[in-house]
Order: sequence, then C-alpha cells, then structure tokens
Amino acid sequence: MDLLVTSPQGKFSFKFADGALIVNDGVSQERIVPHHHVLAGHYDDEEHLMRVSYLIDKLDKKRGTSLELAKVAGTVQDEVQAFEWAEKLMSAVVWYPAVTSSASAGQPTRRLPGCQLHVTTTTHNGHAHAIAKDLATNYDAVVTVSGDGLIHEVLNGFAEHADPLKAFSIPVAPIPTGSGNGLSLNLLGAEHGFDVTRAALNVIKGQPMKVDLFSFTQDDKRSISFMSQALGLMADLDIGTEHLRWMGDTRFVVGLLRGIIQFKACPVQLSYKAAEIDKHKMAERVSLHRKNKKPAPPTSASPATSESDTAETLPPLKFQPEDNEGWTTFDEPLLYVYAGKGPFVGRDYMAFPVSLPDDGLIDVMAMPLSSRKDVIAGMAGAEKGESYWSPKLQYVKAHAYRVKPFKKKGHLAVDGEIYPFKEFQVEVHQCLGTLLSPYGHYAVDFAPHPPANNKRSKPSESKKKEATRSVSTI
Repeated sequence: MDLLVTSPQGKFSFKFADGALIVNDGVSQERIVPHHHVLAGHYDDEEHLMRVSYLIDKLDKKRGTSLELAKVAGTVQDEVQAFEWAEKLMSAVVWYPAVTSSASAGQPTRRLPGCQLHVTTTTHNGHAHAIAKDLATNYDAVVTVSGDGLIHEVLNGFAEHADPLKAFSIPVAPIPTGSGNGLSLNLLGAEHGFDVTRAALNVIKGQPMKVDLFSFTQDDKRSISFMSQALGLMADLDIGTEHLRWMGDTRFVVGLLRGIIQFKACPVQLSYKAAEIDKHKMAERVSLHRKNKKPAPPTSASPATSESDTAETLPPLKFQPEDNEGWTTFDEPLLYVYAGKGPFVGRDYMAFPVSLPDDGLIDVMAMPLSSRKDVIAGMAGAEKGESYWSPKLQYVKAHAYRVKPFKKKGHLAVDGEIYPFKEFQVEVHQCLGTLLSPYGHYAVDFAPHPPANNKRSKPSESKKKEATRSVSTI
C-alpha cells in the first residue's frame, strides 16, 4: 500500500518494505527508513492532514553519523486510505510489550511523540533517590538525563520502595549528559553511546531487558550497585579526577596516566566464589550469546524475582561474611581490583568485554603489582576489550566476592560514587533490574580470541594453583 502526501515541501511518496518505510520526495535519492526510526504516522481528520515523523541519518563532521528528525504534513486524495495506511504503519513499527501493572499489561505501549511525561529537575544530591523511593509503579519507564550517578540514586531509591520488586520492574533508560555514561555506552554502543537523539529513541522504542544487579554490603548496610566497584588505580582515576569533570570522559585517561606514574599498591585482600576462570571459555560463551541475540542459559541461581513470586521485599542475601566454603583468596599484592556488569566503563575502556546482562555472575578482575611496563602493555587496545587477554590480568566470573583492606586510607568507588574504604562484600541478584535496550543485549563487538599480534593468554603458575583450588572447593 503506497501513500502520496502533498506538502509545502513537495510531494512525498511512502511505501512499505520488509522492516522499513521507503520515502521518496521526488528530489533527493530514495530513502530507506528502518521501522525502528519511524516515530509516528496518523491522519488528522480535523485539519485534513496526514502527518508522518521519522528519523534520518545525517553526517556530522564532529560526531560522525547522527540522527535528525524529519516531519511531513500534507494532504492526501483518499482519507479512508490514509486512515488505513496509518494504522498499518503503526502496527508495524510499534511491537514491544508494555511494562505496567494495569490490566492492559502485554499490550503495545505507545511511548511515541504525544506520550505523557512527568519531568522533575533534581536540585540536590539524593533527590533522585527520594523520587524513586516513592514513585508510582504504573510508569512505563524512568528516564535519567545525567550520568551514571543518577541511575545509582534511582536504583537505590527503588530498593527502599514499599514494593521494591515492582519498582525494579520499571525499565530505566539513560540520556547521556554526564561525565560518566557507561550504561549508555553498553546499551547503544561505543559509536552512539553519547548520542542523546539515539538515547531518546531508545526511550521511545526500546524493549525491556532484564539485567543483574548487585547487593553491596558494608558495615551491615546494604546498597544496590548496577555497574562497577573499583579499588586502587581504577578508583583513583575516577574519584581522584572529580575536579576534572569539565573534561568529560577524558578525565579518566588523565587519571590513568597519573596513576601509572604514581604506581601505588592497593592494600587489600580479595576473595571470591568463582564460577569460571578460563578466559577462552568466557569469550566463546559471550560470542555465542550475542550471535543468538537472546539470553544464554543461566549459569548461576534462578532469577531473583522467582525466588518468591509474592515477595514485596528485596531478595535475601545468600552469602554471609563468615562463609568460606568454596571461596578462593587472591594472595598476591595488587595494583587494583575492578568488578562490574556491562562491557564499557568509558568510551575508551571496555573493561569487562565478556560481561552478560543476565548470567547471574559478576566479572572481577585483579591486576597484580608487577611493573609500569606490564600495565601499559596490558592497556593496549583497551577500547576494544583487548586488555582482557593480558596474561598478567586475573579475570574471574564470580557468584560473589569480598574485599578486606589492610590500611585505613584508600579509594573505593561504587558506580562512580565515593564509598568508605572499608571491608565489603558484593553478591549478584539475577535479573532483578530492568533497562530499555534497542537490541535486547549489550551493544558491543568483542573478538572471542586474542588479537593476532598478541600471544595467547596463558595462566601463571599462581593462576593454575588457584584454578585447582576453585574446582575442588566449589
């Protein structure tokens, strides 16, 4: 079914194709618009106008390819055909399920131009936490226009909600405008992770994606973490560069260089309950997962929300500080400890390339205190995740881990936020959180093998001993 619209800009013809709308304005080259980029199409019977809006690619010298809004409004010859065409268009481009507690659950959610918005401008630290804590649970999404810090506040507000599990079922979607935008990079990819237009498109048309969250416990206090926990060098380059926020994510590169020059040991003991320590197996599994574009079979506990279908509280903690059975302690002096969920922590650093959104595990890496040369060599290709293959870097998928500092002074960052440098423990809650995603998986390309110019990653002697201990005790 083709449609001809006569507008002040000229005559536009629209026709359907497989997964796309073909637009021809009679002047420029025929344009193929993917359904994902079609925002709306309806016939206004009061003004007798057909209105179609969609996004088109535009080449930007600074940002590369960006999206630009295009609107067509004009007359048609057959009003009945226009109504039918608009209905067919919207049926094709709106397909994702609702996230709502109402009786209409499962019906298409028309989060398109014209949807109702409730906008609040945060005025102080903790404001987003307070909003999320008392938020009504019938919203289709919570959108943060900031960096990762505001998402951390929202999720911890959900944790204190009267019905936290229902609150966590509300999808969260970031519009990247902060200095740290790791979640947006993981959802949209390195090329588009800072594109606010594509992020807004994800808000409108993204699909709910379940994701693991972490319980971070310290001094008997429980917090929610969604992205990372960093100590040593990795915390220093974040917390230690707060005064350089004006530089954007470039501040992390500056912090890394400064940290390598100072080369301070991270005075902690790391222990973890391992699920997998073989880098090649982890890489192969994540490659298979992304090819299938659907969640891989879980390798950990069942999802947190299934532990008690009627529960209105957070999932219980499974690991206590005194639990030691099946745990491995890393005894070597360390430069840093970095753990998290989601491949990218910054545009120039794919820290956790084999991370999966819903495997029920946390990726933990530890860098022994070796030499500056080893650290610099290990960071080569970091933006592509190639540092994962560094033989010096210890990388583990774990059910939980804990850290015990040996000194009182040090830096600890949780989702980029400053936390006390004290003993803590982290465990995973599978599929507790919900995000909006254009793809249903992390938008990342990672080769499941070491780069051609790099030697195959081999475990050190200490790693071999550690592997033996892990297999025998889990």
